[in-house]
Order: sequence, then C-alpha cells, then structure tokens
Amino acid sequence: MGLAQTNRPITGKNYIVRCIACRTACEALTVDFRCAQCSDLLEVDFPEWPASASAEGHMLRDRWSQRRASNLPLDTSGVWRFRDVLPELNDWSHAITLREGNTPLYDLPRCARSAGVEHLQAKHQGMNPTGSFKDTGMTVAIAFSRQNNFQWVACASTGNTSASMAAYAARGGMRSLVVIPEGKIAWGKLSQSLDYGALTCQLRTDFDGCVRVLNDIIRRYPIYLLNSVNPYRLEGQKTAAIELLEQLGWQVPHHVVVPGGNLGNNSALGKAFLEMKRLGVVDKLPKISVIQAEGANPLYRCVHERGGRELVPVDAETLATAIRIGNPASWRKSLRVIEATGGCVEQVSEAEIAVAKAEIGADGVGCEPASAVTLAGLKKLVRSGFVRRDESVVLMLTGHMLKDPEYTIQFHRGDLSVPRTADDEFRTLTAPQRKAPVVLEANADAVLRSLEAEEKRHA
Repeated sequence: MGLAQTNRPITGKNYIVRCIACRTACEALTVDFRCAQCSDLLEVDFPEWPASASAEGHMLRDRWSQRRASNLPLDTSGVWRFRDVLPELNDWSHAITLREGNTPLYDLPRCARSAGVEHLQAKHQGMNPTGSFKDTGMTVAIAFSRQNNFQWVACASTGNTSASMAAYAARGGMRSLVVIPEGKIAWGKLSQSLDYGALTCQLRTDFDGCVRVLNDIIRRYPIYLLNSVNPYRLEGQKTAAIELLEQLGWQVPHHVVVPGGNLGNNSALGKAFLEMKRLGVVDKLPKISVIQAEGANPLYRCVHERGGRELVPVDAETLATAIRIGNPASWRKSLRVIEATGGCVEQVSEAEIAVAKAEIGADGVGCEPASAVTLAGLKKLVRSGFVRRDESVVLMLTGHMLKDPEYTIQFHRGDLSVPRTADDEFRTLTAPQRKAPVVLEANADAVLRSLEAEEKRHA
C-alpha cells in the first residue's frame, strides 16, 4: 500500500504551523512533522493573538471557570476546557476525550523538609486516564488524525506514549501501531497497549532505534505519527500548565521542575506559560528546570559541555524507563524554554532517583521512577543556591506508580540491580528508605513484636 495524504492542509481557523528554526509558515505538513525547508521541528502559532498582555486574560479566566460547572464532554475535559488557546478543529465532534487532565496538586511536606524548602507541591499528571501526562497531548493530536481521515496511528515508545495512544485510538474507533524496544519497557505500560488492542511490535533495539524504524514506516504506509514531534501533541500537553496556574489562584510559582526524556513536556509547559503571559492571564513566568538521569543525560551534557550549541546522542541507560532516551527530538524547543524562563538543567544518579521516589511515596503520593528525578534534582538545585529555601516550587510528576510496580517491589526488597552502580553500594545508599515486607509466623505475638520494633525505630 502506498503513501496516503503525505501532505495535509494545516491552515486552521485560529492558528498556523511554523518551523522553530527558520520560522517558515508551513502550507502543508509532511508525514514526519519536519520543516520542508530546514528539517527542524514545527510548532503551532497564533498570529491573531495580541503581541502583549491585554484584557483578554481576565475574560479567559472567567470563561474557563464557568466551564467547570458544565457537563458537556468538551468542558469536563481538563484539556478541551481550555480550547480557546488550542488549535481549532474544523468540527469539534472530532475531539476524542477520556476526561483527561483535571489532575490534582498535592502538598509534599516531608519532601519539602528533605529538599530544604519551606513549601513544595506536586502536579500529578500520573492521575490522567491511562496513568501519565501523555493523555493531555494525545487527545488533541489524535483529534487531528481523525479530522484528516486516518484509520491508523502509530508511535515509538518507552511505554507511556503507547498506552495513551492505544487508549485514545480505541476510544475513537481507530487502529494503532506501537513500536517499543524489546526488554526495555515496564510491563505495567506494555500491558496497557495490549489491552487497548494495539498492534504491538517489540524491536531488538533501543527507543531511538524504534524512532528510526517508525520514520521509515510512515513514509511507506498511510499512518499518522503521534510521537511528540507532532506539534498538536504539545498543544494538548501545555494545558497542564494552565490548569496548574488555575489551581494556584493564578499565582505563578517561582520554579517548575520537570523530568527530561524526549523533552516535549517541558517545551509544552513553557509554551503555555509564555502564552499566558502574552495574553495577560499572568504577569510573570516561573523558572522551568529539567532533570535527567545520569545514564540518559544528553541535554545536560549539551548545556554543560557544549554551551547548548550541539546535542550529541548518548547510549541511554537508566531504570527510569520513561526517560531512557539518548537522542531527544525536542531538545532545541526545550533549551529555548529553559533560556526564556531562566531555568537550568541538572542530572541525578540512580540512587538519588530511588531515594526520591521512596520519599515522595512517604508523603502518600506514588509515582514512577522518572517522575522522582524532579525531587532528586530539586535537592541539588537547593544545595547550589539556584532555588532558595523560601521560594515556591512545583514538581511535575509525569507517571503513576503502578506504571512500574516491579521497580518499587525490587527496591524495597533490596533486589534492584541498577546500571553504573555496584549493587552493594546502591543498597547502602538507599537503605533508610527501604521497607521490605516482614515474613512472620501466623500469630498475634509475632506481629506485636514487629509493631514494637517499628515504634522503637521511630521513637
């Protein structure tokens, strides 16, 4: 079967699509969502918006607040409720929603003390329908695939994207192809794409190899790409920042800390904050900082070794599977947001990630390992003086704890074997956070003795 709809009209009612590098306005989108002139990534722009803050901001706040009382499907979505600042569909019935967004903002008092700040909060995007932040972008991008009459959608994934895409495709009566690296994906995530009916192909390569294969496929088959290079994905993901501002009473935090994998998420969040300032919804910006695992740190090395001029891919290796990406597609977008907001890039070790994950759990909030890099990184940013003790900080938790339950179980049992660290060294570094199950005889006295021992440890 040959190519279908290689070029698709993209002139929207309220937006255009531009190249992030040469700023060319695209008359049509290629299958890989790259600029036809220079091959860089694309983004959605809204040329009719005011160039600077206006009274529109207060009108938008009121409108979004009023929609919260509505039971219409578009209004119950934490993404489509903000449709005034999204690319407009030709027909709103093309929207596919699972009531994504609407995720909680939690206080983390124990983590605040551990990090050395007075007040710390976490926006938990893992509370989306499929358990990760990907849903907020997928609902928008897949709506445009439906608008353009595609029957198949596809993604390369470390797990979360595949789960989200497969769910939304199933909901919209479409078919989905998932391409994942063999043996390098959490089973909790893989089970989702299987259950949602995706054709799931595990390739003997890493995530970046999967991306290369998929780029060949989309040129040979009529299938719509739903990785984060798709500019509509980032439009949906940006709504998490708007929802966060609303939850904070439109008060902008000093810092927002984001995990760094393929780098589309912090790009999307930064785009939202910049747009909200442009529209007068808020009057300042938070500093957006990106945290990477030491074993998957191409952006960190780009900034600290090459001054942000060049990104050299790395062989990614980390148990935080959601960010095990060595050649992130959105690195230029990410850097632009970091520079525009005055943020920074940091890296953390496997032991620091594991400790941070357990500390977040001790506050009653579960997250997958990739989310925990935010707390681990914040500790470093406080120690360096980049984040002051009295500044407000929000961590973006991107995935639910049950995405990777094997990691949590092995960690607490002391069975977790991590890359680039000796097992005995790792166990020593993480010992205070581990809570292994206690195996006892089946009688009350044995349990009571364990209770007494636990009381003494916390006395």
